[in-house]
Amino acid sequence: MVHVRFPGHADDGEVDELRQLVRSAGADACQIILGSRHRPDAATFVGKGKAEEIRDVVAGECADLIVVNHELSPAQERNLEKAVACRVVDRTRLILDIFAQRARSHEGKLQVELAQLEHLASRLVRGWTHLERQKGGIGLRGPGETQLEVDRRLIRDRIKKLNQRLKQVAVQRRSRRRARHKVPIPTVSMVGYTNAGKSSLFNRLTDAGVYAADQLFATLDPTMRRLELPGKVPVILADTVGFISALPHSLVAAFKSTLEEVAQADLLLHVIDSHDPEQRDHVEQVDRVLAEIDAATVPRMLVYNKIDLTQRAPRVERDANGRVAKVWISATTGVGVDFLVDALAGYFREQRRALTLQLPSSAGRLRSKIYDRLDVVREARLDAGGWLLELALDPAQLAWLKQQDGFSTDYLAPHPALVLAPTGSLS
Repeated sequence: MVHVRFPGHADDGEVDELRQLVRSAGADACQIILGSRHRPDAATFVGKGKAEEIRDVVAGECADLIVVNHELSPAQERNLEKAVACRVVDRTRLILDIFAQRARSHEGKLQVELAQLEHLASRLVRGWTHLERQKGGIGLRGPGETQLEVDRRLIRDRIKKLNQRLKQVAVQRRSRRRARHKVPIPTVSMVGYTNAGKSSLFNRLTDAGVYAADQLFATLDPTMRRLELPGKVPVILADTVGFISALPHSLVAAFKSTLEEVAQADLLLHVIDSHDPEQRDHVEQVDRVLAEIDAATVPRMLVYNKIDLTQRAPRVERDANGRVAKVWISATTGVGVDFLVDALAGYFREQRRALTLQLPSSAGRLRSKIYDRLDVVREARLDAGGWLLELALDPAQLAWLKQQDGFSTDYLAPHPALVLAPTGSLS
């Protein structure tokens, strides 16, 4: 593993993150080589002297792969491979490899393949260095250039097909999203730095049983489950891919449709590893990615996870308006999760307004739907038959109610201030 420090760039946690990335990719790390430069070397990125040091270490350790914790240009990658006589992989290629291992859904596999091909397209020449290059003169024109052109064309055609298929998948995703919006259930997306404990918290809240492990990018494909909060407040909870510093732009672009679930959410749960000494930098990295996918304005709640490792007590912190802004929990032990559940329920209850309905006795089926979907605060029987219901609902739920068969605007009580006594009689 190779990491180069540059002036004015804080990278205390990047070396540890590189070790975790290599471990997550399934490789055995034998040694880390550190260096310092004022600027990257145009030829090999690390410089001639450092390249010779890397070559000696590779020979001594019998290593078969070099991972550089930076993004290399195609020329730098080829030149460094020649200098050290070993295969070289940069940070982007390493992350793409991890994503390829984690992808399970059809869309996820398409997205990863697209990002891999776009990354490979500019590096295709490396695979054909054993062939002759096209030169001037009789008898000197080898097959190398022709083969490269054929492969470039194949890659371009494959990228075009992948983009078309991803557009179809994006249309299907938007169709499913519209179908979900017809049912008045808000969406809560969990975001955060990779390995912050999002999947563990997701399993704790929903019993979904999704894969969770102490490794980077354990979750790639988004998972969605319905969660019933106290006070008949249903939400759709979404577990999404974790972010990371210097996340390759090709991955952000390829996963644009998947990350739309984050941008379209009603609330973001930003899960933070409270035991991580680099948590402040990681929060900033997540904020940058959220801004890049147009999700910076979505309301969010900060969830500080893993308090069992810091010996902190669970607690809730509110903002100047009295709303819950931060919650300290442990997804592993479950401590403080009830605080989070109450905070979520309270957040969405605040979006609701009181509404009084006067239903005739013939609206029994509509009354049954209301009890199934909405929060009925109180109910009383009318002397003339029928029911008087006090509801707590948000604008989306009101829109859903007005679309139901059998509903009439005449059912809206003429006196919205009318409330029902706890005993069930009119007051």
